[in-house]
This record gives sequence, structure tokens and C-alpha cells, in this order.
Amino acid sequence: MAETPAGTMRVLVKEKISRAGVELLKEHFDVDVRTDMTDAELKERVNDYDALIVRSATKVTAEILEGSHRLKIIGRAGSGVDNIDVKVATKKGIVVANAPESNAVAAAEHAIALLMAQCRQIPQAYCSLKAGKWERSKYGGVELTGKTLGVIGLGRIGMIVAQRGKGLRMDVIAYDPYVAADRFRENGLEQAETLDDLYAKADFITVHMPKSADTMGLVGDEAFAKMKDGVRVVNAARGGIIDEAALARAIESGKVASAALDVFTQEPVPPDFPLLAYDNVVVTPHLGASTEEAQDKAGTIIAEQVTAGLLGRFVSNAVNIPSVSPEAMEAVGPFLPLAETLGRLIVAISDGALEDISVQYEGQVAEQDTRLLTVAVIKAMLECRVEETVNYVNAPTIAEERGLKVSELRDRQMRDFTNLITVSCKDRRGELTAAGTTIGPKHKPRLVKIYRHDIDIEPAAHMAFFQYDDVPGMIGRVGSLLGDRGINIAFMNVGRRKVEGRAVMGVALDDPIPQDMLDDIASLPGFYEARAVEL
Repeated sequence: MAETPAGTMRVLVKEKISRAGVELLKEHFDVDVRTDMTDAELKERVNDYDALIVRSATKVTAEILEGSHRLKIIGRAGSGVDNIDVKVATKKGIVVANAPESNAVAAAEHAIALLMAQCRQIPQAYCSLKAGKWERSKYGGVELTGKTLGVIGLGRIGMIVAQRGKGLRMDVIAYDPYVAADRFRENGLEQAETLDDLYAKADFITVHMPKSADTMGLVGDEAFAKMKDGVRVVNAARGGIIDEAALARAIESGKVASAALDVFTQEPVPPDFPLLAYDNVVVTPHLGASTEEAQDKAGTIIAEQVTAGLLGRFVSNAVNIPSVSPEAMEAVGPFLPLAETLGRLIVAISDGALEDISVQYEGQVAEQDTRLLTVAVIKAMLECRVEETVNYVNAPTIAEERGLKVSELRDRQMRDFTNLITVSCKDRRGELTAAGTTIGPKHKPRLVKIYRHDIDIEPAAHMAFFQYDDVPGMIGRVGSLLGDRGINIAFMNVGRRKVEGRAVMGVALDDPIPQDMLDDIASLPGFYEARAVEL
């Protein structure tokens, strides 16, 4: 990667990392540990260094990167990269890497600690005893053994929590539509087909989902109503996945016996945060990753990543630039947006877990090394649907961990299109297909198949697809309902090649379509499916 000899490369460690990490870097490079450096100084001196290591306090903005021409890699000693302008770094050819696995054990153990703390009312009893009281009868608890633990999300952290639950002799039921059934069986976990199944059986519920538009408020009033009376809940994942206002109502009604939270919608929480008023709510100030081991591990991992990057080796935790030759990138790069679009689309129209996933390439694109495009499909399918940060480098590993098998097919002969990419899979209802091509010298993506219907529509940020009986008046019904809600249709197209007497309609919208609107349309006579897609 670098033309400068390793011995003369310089690394700036701007925030504190483990001593082991610093020593590892010093074996190869000149290292400056400057935890006192201001952002203004960083901007002024950015070209003194080949690599930069930060944690969460430093904001590596576009302004700081603007004048950079020497920086080759930025390392974030932690799981996220929200404080780094990855887009600008990518444009400037700077690799951005993180340490996503460093806190998995710490976060999982904290979730278990919160579970046990609320069951035995440990914080409350501690405060009572410190206040000079001896209230044994007041702080009785409940046992975990023989109870059912419901785990929502089986990423690395969720799986560790599930395994710890099994170790505590709990029955564990888990829900994650992006994990293969074999993975549940291998770990002795009951697979919940739906969240409702989990809610009906679990005595304790812990969430381990990513923060996205789909997961914010996931556990709200409707979910609490479906749970057992006296359920106990934990959120050590992302603030807002459990609706805090709904949780307060469920506590007030007695539906929820107790709760424990390490993350919040607003951090730090304000002094008048409503849940602080309840004695049966245990709270901690986002301590999930705050263990000595996790912090040391993060420093060591990011030092290894930066060393690999500067020495021209494979950067396994790169979040922006995969290990691809310039020649391969030139050939397949124009198809990456289409591949990611198809991955997001197939997940959006699916119902439940996906199986038998295949990506088929036809025409000229089939003559290229299409592995990167398949990774792009996988990345898009998993993104915002698993707890881990998904990138081009780790997407295959995460898919493998979840038991998802993706096959790749290539056929150089193509009659209808110069290039065609088709993603196929099975969900609980049967076979699904999404296909697309590119048009013109700029390779603008075009969707040409959805479900099992031919269609011709340009992808847009906000879209919706409807399956219905191909009879007069159906398009008008959709247009009228959208118009009544003030949602404007930018453009649309209809696939009129009937499958089982049905057709498909695709619409591009100026604004996202609400779920209740989709439900209203799906309930109309002659309509079978209504799905929103955010691209």
C-alpha cells in the first residue's frame, strides 16, 4: 500500500489505547502518543502522519481530511466509526478500520449482569443497606433456572448471551430471521418463527439488534401486550429499540415486573428521565464495553489492523475499501450499486428467514470476477439487520456464522440484456426473485424483475411494491389512497406478465410510506402483498 519505507512511517495515537497496542506499533513505525492534541492541531499536522488512531472523542471530519495527502489508514479502537467521515476518507483513498469484535464478550456479560441484578434487586438492596436499613423481606427475587430467556437478535453478542443463558440452566428461545435453522440446533436454542412466538413464551427478554429505522421502537406497546404478565426485559444493545415511553406504561400496568437498561434514546439521560423514578428499573450509563479486557483488546486489534494496512497486507476490519485489484474494481465497480440495491430489495420483499440464496450473472458481467458483487449483495442483505457493523470485508464471515449459504452462477450468454444480475432465494412463502441491469455509459441501475414478475423501473430512495389481481381499477385505488395521505408518486411501472393471475406494481415515492398505509392497501380486495423498500 505504502511507498514510504516502514521504518520512516509515522503513526499518531490521538486517544488512549492499550500499552500492548502501542508497543506493537512501535515494532514497525515511529509512534506519537498525543492524547492532548486538539482538533485544530490535528488538522494542521495531519500530513505529518501515515496513520491515525482514535477512539470516540475525536471527530475525524471532512474539514480535517480535506488537506490530507499522506494519511493512508485511520483506525478506530472500538466497534463504530460514526465519528469518522468514511465517505470523504474513501474518496481520498484512506482505509478506515475498526475493532468490531473487541467488546462482544463484555457487552454480553453486561446484559447477563443486568438480567441478574434486576431479578435479585441487587442495586436496590445495596442502596437500602448503605442507608442503614436491613430489609430482607422487601428485596426478595426470582430464580433464572428453568425459566425461558428470549433473545431477539443472534449476532455475536446475542449468541454469547444465549450461550450464557444455557449455562445458567435456562431454556432459550431466540428470534433472528437472518440466521439459518442449523445454527439454532447446533447451539441448543429454540427458534422462534415470529417475534410473537417469542413474546408468548419468554419470562425474560433481551434485545441485541442494530439501530435502524426498522428496529427503533421495535418493542413497544403492541409488543408488551403480547408478552407474559410479569415479564422482565433488558436492553444493552442500542437506545430506543425498546420504546422507553411504552416501557414506562408497561411497568405502570404491571405487565413488566422489572427492566434493566444500559443504553438510552438520549445520552446522557436528563435528570428528569421518567424511568429513573421506578424502583424496579436498573440502569447503568452505557457500560457494556467498559471492561479492562475489552479496552485492551480494542487497542491491540486496531494496532494490528493499522500495521497490516501500512505494510500492504490484508486489512480484515476495513469498513470502506475491500481488498480488490484496480483492474477488477474497474470491471465490476460500476455494478456495485445495482448489486447492493438487489440485496436490499430481496430482503425487503421477503417474509421470514431466507434460504437457498443464489446470485446469477448473465451477459458481459459474467466474464468478470464477480465475487466482489456477490459480497455486495450479502452486505446489503445483512446491513441494518444484524447487530454487527457489516462491510465488504466481514459480510461473508457474518453470513457464514449465521449459516447463510450463497451460491454464485454465471452464464455469458444473454439474449435480452447486455448484463443481468438476478438474486433468488426462498422464504416461508416460496421462491423470490429480484433482477436488474444497468443502462448507458454511466451504468444507471434498472430493476427488471420483482417477485416473479417482469417489470421496468428505476430504483429510488423510497419505493413500494404491490401484488394484486390484474383487473381494472387496482392502480387507481393505490394512487387515490396515497394521494389522500399526501404521498406523491414520482413514477411507477407495472409488470403485466401474470403469475397465478397476478400482477405487480412498483412505485417510487417522494416520502416513505407508513406501515399502516401498507396494511390498508394489502387488506383491499384483490391485493396480496404490499411492501415498502428503502434504498
